[in-house]
Parts: sequence; C-alpha cells; structure tokens
Amino acid sequence: MDKSQTINKPSKDDQKLAIESYNALASVIEQLETDNPEIEIEALQERIKIPLSALKLLREILKTMSQGKPFSLVPIATEVTTQKAAEILGCSRPHLVGLLEEGKIEYTKIGKHRRVKFSDVMDYKNKMKRSQKQHIIDIMKSDEELGIYDS
Repeated sequence: MDKSQTINKPSKDDQKLAIESYNALASVIEQLETDNPEIEIEALQERIKIPLSALKLLREILKTMSQGKPFSLVPIATEVTTQKAAEILGCSRPHLVGLLEEGKIEYTKIGKHRRVKFSDVMDYKNKMKRSQKQHIIDIMKSDEELGIYDS
C-alpha cells in the first residue's frame, strides 16, 4: 500500500464527498444488527462481507477527511524507522535518537538500524502533550498569584 507512506491533506472535493459519505455511513452503522454486514460496490455489482469494526474505522477515516485533516493508517504493533518516529513527534531525527539513547522511548536495534514501536512513539507523544498542558496550567496559576492578569 504505497499511500500509507505519504500523508496528504484531503482535497476540497474529497472533503465534500467524505462529509456526505460520513453522514450516510454513520446513519447506516447505527441501524445495523449484525457484526458482519455486506456492502455493495455498485460500479462492479459486487457484494462484500466486511467486519463491523472495519466499517466503524472507515467512518472515522471519513470524519477525519471531512475535516480536511491528513491521516495515516498504521497497524499498532508496527515498528517504524527513526525518521518516521521523528516525523510523528515533529522533531529532528537526531533529537529522537537522543530520546532513544536516554531511554525515554524503547527501541530495538537490527544491525545498525534502530526500530521503534509505533505504539511507544504515540505513548511518548501523548505523555509529552499531558506534560505540556500541565506546564501551561502551572504558569497560568503562577501568573495569577503574581497578579499579572489583574488590570
């Protein structure tokens, strides 16, 4: 799947179609009474059984596309390169390697190459976001105590 390697923002036409498709799919999913519904590809007149969980995932993809947000689909147990992990975190590869060497993110080494579990990268990213949020709250409290917000 080549598209999984590049993350592109949906076009305006894709966004419009995704909004329509999301609304229709969300409505249909609410009415389903089976875990393995059939979908039909009208252009080919082909019917396919698909797990309900896959339809729900498609619903979330359409929702994300309708908002104009880029997305990537990565299996949870997947290992990523240090370059990909750095892109996910929004940092440089050398900075990421530093985090790995400091033990802040687990990794495995295959020959000279480091591999990082996607889930570990996301755990670190979420931990950093929580920490940043707490720092902002602490700064705001400190500023309030100092009377900086008083006019």
